[in-house]
Amino acid sequence: MFDQHKLEQIREREMEWARKASKSEERQDRFTTTSGIPIKRLYAPGDTAGIDYLADVGFPGEYPFVRGIHPTGHRGRLWTMRMFSGFGTAEETNQRFKYLLKHGETGLSVAFDMPTLMGYDADAPEARGEFGKCGVAISSLADMEVLFDGIPLDQVTTSMTINGPAAVIWAMYVVAAEKRGIPMERLGGTIQNDILKEYIAQNEYLFPPQPSMRLIVDTFEFGAKHLPLWNTISISGYHIREAGATAAQELAFTLADGLTYVEAGVERGLKVDDFAPRLSFFFNVHNDFFEEIAKFRAARRIWAQEMRSRYDPKNERSLWLRFHTQTAGCTLTAQQPENNSVRVALQALAAILGGTQSLHTNALDEAWALPSDKAVLIALRTQQIIAHESGVASIVDPLGGSFTIEALTNNMEDACYDYFQKIDSLGGVIPAIEKGFFQREIAEAAYRHQREIENKERIVVGVNDYVIDEPLAIPILEMDEEGERRHLERLNRVHRQRSASDVAQRLRQLRRAAQGTQNLMPYIMEAVRAHATLGEVCDVFREVFGVYSPAKVF
Repeated sequence: MFDQHKLEQIREREMEWARKASKSEERQDRFTTTSGIPIKRLYAPGDTAGIDYLADVGFPGEYPFVRGIHPTGHRGRLWTMRMFSGFGTAEETNQRFKYLLKHGETGLSVAFDMPTLMGYDADAPEARGEFGKCGVAISSLADMEVLFDGIPLDQVTTSMTINGPAAVIWAMYVVAAEKRGIPMERLGGTIQNDILKEYIAQNEYLFPPQPSMRLIVDTFEFGAKHLPLWNTISISGYHIREAGATAAQELAFTLADGLTYVEAGVERGLKVDDFAPRLSFFFNVHNDFFEEIAKFRAARRIWAQEMRSRYDPKNERSLWLRFHTQTAGCTLTAQQPENNSVRVALQALAAILGGTQSLHTNALDEAWALPSDKAVLIALRTQQIIAHESGVASIVDPLGGSFTIEALTNNMEDACYDYFQKIDSLGGVIPAIEKGFFQREIAEAAYRHQREIENKERIVVGVNDYVIDEPLAIPILEMDEEGERRHLERLNRVHRQRSASDVAQRLRQLRRAAQGTQNLMPYIMEAVRAHATLGEVCDVFREVFGVYSPAKVF
């Protein structure tokens, strides 16, 4: 990128400057990113001299997509503002959806409670005491119909954060829309459906890896045929990062998972261009501003390179890494919670400068409880202010070409490929999970980070410095105490009014299909139409597939 003679002159001047600068004091002996990557005092042309602009960076909308997958970026279309919402009953969450849409949200995102995430109905013994605590409870098609009552499902995209039972919840959504006369080909949205990161980090798994992967590929195949606007997986680094991973680990482990899903689809006999364009990703955005921007840019380049070299797709969209971002829940503090709004604003800005297609901003009170109306509105307004008042959406990849950003992007890519080599040496992602590789790496990173905070090597304002003793002065969301009773009444009504023989027949057909090799989505759909519950469908799978029990790795 530079004339060699000029570059030598710059390097000589840089060395002269560095000698002078070394005589000046610095705040600490060593500066690193949150991933532990050393940060230089200054980045200059020499740090990017090896970059071939056209091959390594390029233009927005062109391979290798470092600068974005669309030529006009956010000038052409703002990111989808999608607030993660869900608590208590379907009725309460429906009201939150309508509140957010009224105030300018442009996409829905559903949080489910723990029994739903684990494939249990609200009346199951395993669900006792957990109703609606971390999301909305969905036990049956009737709940799904209430959840989206009055919401135009053919006009709003919906993201659903569900993994083990994702195929069942997706079927309920599709059937609920079908009953309103909305054909499935007009539905747009995303199911997370990423089971590998559950084994790696979040631990909300149901079945062993192989049948779980079968269900995921079934959704790829079914979606490619019937729901062309739907993203059938959201390959998630978010929860890996929340478990304590560094940015570099989040990047590497997420992309390795993604390539594992692509390989599973190809092994099934699917053409990569039939399903890869509908793969999506979900990343965390943490506090280290420049490292996070570099992570997103590196992710696009690595994914494009790997997809091209491994599968040679003919559809350019198969090379695109499209992603949703959520600000980092693990950075929210219970102390001085108002400070969380500042953290969220900086994280949101990093995601936008990194080229995200969709964004959730956390609310200031989420270290204490599910967000109140006021707190979630402030979080939404944060995105709107950045979009309409800051000017950052007017330029495509405004930090592209920065010596710092391009050097950090290269560093993130190098760290990612180092991890790819380690994972490959263990036999791939699933063998690495079974050997506890990911779990140990994340645990060690989390331990190092916590020690840095305890030793004040990293300052967390209000936690280990600038501490004040004050009572909590923000309103906390209170859920309807009668919600669980109403939910159980609806579930009992479903049991009374449905045809027991029809349900039994559909579940028998599902069981036989699960014992074979057929795509299970049509059978799940039929069971849901007959009003089989989430728990009943998942119990069939638990019976046929078994329940996953992880090996002890520590």
